[in-house]
Amino acid sequence: MQEQRKDSMYEEKVIQISRVSRTVKGGKRISFRALVIVGDKNGKVAIGVGKAAEVAVGIRKAVTSAKKHFNEIKISQKGSIMREMMSDFGSAKVMLKPAPEGTSIIAGGVVRAVCELAGIRNLVAKSIGSNNKKNIAEATIKGLLEAGS
Repeated sequence: MQEQRKDSMYEEKVIQISRVSRTVKGGKRISFRALVIVGDKNGKVAIGVGKAAEVAVGIRKAVTSAKKHFNEIKISQKGSIMREMMSDFGSAKVMLKPAPEGTSIIAGGVVRAVCELAGIRNLVAKSIGSNNKKNIAEATIKGLLEAGS
């Protein structure tokens, strides 16, 4: 009973579903790769990737994977990050700037999703370089962790 309450306090957002295939002896085998962000809107956020023959199973695997790797993010009193930060992961770069109260989140898709689920309310961000959603999400979390330290 308590396990259900613990799971229900996390929100999940599906960022990307990709159709991938591999070649086997009889032809091609199709599967789906899901990228999911899970957070509690109170400083905890994680990224998960799951792959399966069906979309729903892939999403479930991604959520399970994400719940094993939570990151603790420090949020200021204004609901923003502590300091300006430039972070990279692979060829994806993300610039994060704290914003005054009432600004809300000014950011693109993946960065916005990560920040919303982390519980950040005021932030200005820009992703530069790669369009790879997983790398942008990883760079965002890396930047949020560094900005809090």
